[in-house]
Amino acid sequence: MSIFNEKSILVTGGTGSFGKVFISKLLKDHNPKRLIVFSRDELKQFEMAQTISHPNLRYFLGDIRDEARLERAFKGVDYVIHAAALKQVPAAEYNPIECIKTNVLGAENIINAAINTGVKKVIALSTDKAVNPLNLYGATKLCSDKLFVAANHLSDIGGTRFSVVRYGNVIGSRGSVIPFFRERAKEGVLPITDPRMTRFWITLTSGVQFVIDSAERMRGGEIFVPKIPSMKITDLASAIDPNCRQDIVGIRPGEKLHEMMIPKDEARNTLEFKDHYIIRPQSTFWDYDESPVFNGEEGKPVRQNFEYASDTNTEWFNTEQLRSVIESDV
Repeated sequence: MSIFNEKSILVTGGTGSFGKVFISKLLKDHNPKRLIVFSRDELKQFEMAQTISHPNLRYFLGDIRDEARLERAFKGVDYVIHAAALKQVPAAEYNPIECIKTNVLGAENIINAAINTGVKKVIALSTDKAVNPLNLYGATKLCSDKLFVAANHLSDIGGTRFSVVRYGNVIGSRGSVIPFFRERAKEGVLPITDPRMTRFWITLTSGVQFVIDSAERMRGGEIFVPKIPSMKITDLASAIDPNCRQDIVGIRPGEKLHEMMIPKDEARNTLEFKDHYIIRPQSTFWDYDESPVFNGEEGKPVRQNFEYASDTNTEWFNTEQLRSVIESDV
């Protein structure tokens, strides 16, 4: 039995890549009483409504910077999936305050509005860039993650519960390197920042399913991390077009050679499951269930000094696998 059946669900940033797939998935495989797309761009809502419509689907204009508007939108909502964010690394470096207003102060607004209106659960989407952040975008998402975990302290016993889902680059998402590479491939040359670079990769459909599964598992305060493959940026370029020349252009400001989703310092709080990890909160002043069993599966503590990084990952996409996934999911 799905927790979303006969419930009201709101998705912030609902017209984005994740939101569209999540909304379609819930309408197809679940039976929500009300499904709300919350976003600030009326044109994107209009365009989305041309392809996704349902009697129980609502389009709600608003900005997560506006707490009063969030409270109005959250009335009667059971679950909130928070996907709204400013995500472009160069834009965040050039416009840091704007990124902070959305990713940090917007997170605070989500928390306050959810508690004030009695929302049952909030899942916030995060990124591998929040771990040991090198750029401002990653720093704002780290701050956001901390806010959502700590928000459980603000709720009464039985009140709103907050958790985080953290995963890597999304194949097919708006603004990803894939459409950029495809455009540059027309010129016969693909720019490679550094041939050693690796990244975690997850498909949109897998990311959406992981969020749904995490909403089922969550107790409040956890950071959920899926086990996903890594890939080399050079293999991705070859998957896009093996005939293109690859030019090394140098690493960009704020960019890492490799990404990490679980650092060594969080290993002491991490449980390993068959297809994911759960980082449990370090301190719990609310009614937190310390059992390692989530949805019938018992998690095992990871080894001391464990870390989950894209360059030391045990699962990898090769060129052929990348090409297959790109063609099937984008």
